[in-house]
Amino acid sequence: MQLIKNKNFCLLLCLLLFAGLVSTAFRSETGVGNNAGWVSMPLDTTKTDKETGLVTDPNLYMVKAQCTSCHSSKLIIANRFTRDGWKQKIRWMQANHNLWDLGETEKQVLDYLEKHYAPTVTAARRKPLNDIKWYKLEE
Repeated sequence: MQLIKNKNFCLLLCLLLFAGLVSTAFRSETGVGNNAGWVSMPLDTTKTDKETGLVTDPNLYMVKAQCTSCHSSKLIIANRFTRDGWKQKIRWMQANHNLWDLGETEKQVLDYLEKHYAPTVTAARRKPLNDIKWYKLEE
């Protein structure tokens, strides 16, 4: 009889642990309490264009017309720049690869790239330690 009680207890304990793991896996609040310093990852709910893999947006048509006529959309997806960084890349392509003047459409292209392909916040290393008090180890 004692063995049956222990098995029931172990089963109950395992179920509680499993429920705790499942609830932790689906918890949406990160970056608070004991998890301060963790970066929450957004859910992948953005829709992408089937042809290019780029994020769907009203300005996508202009980006497809201006950018993917010369190079693959994978080149855009693989890079993350600020608005100024994307503008510098456009100027570089104009100077070195005969990219035409984008004219008024440049604003739409930059708006799109800044919105969807800007640098993302990632978890970083902790700050360096300050005011370390060293001591000698004695054998």
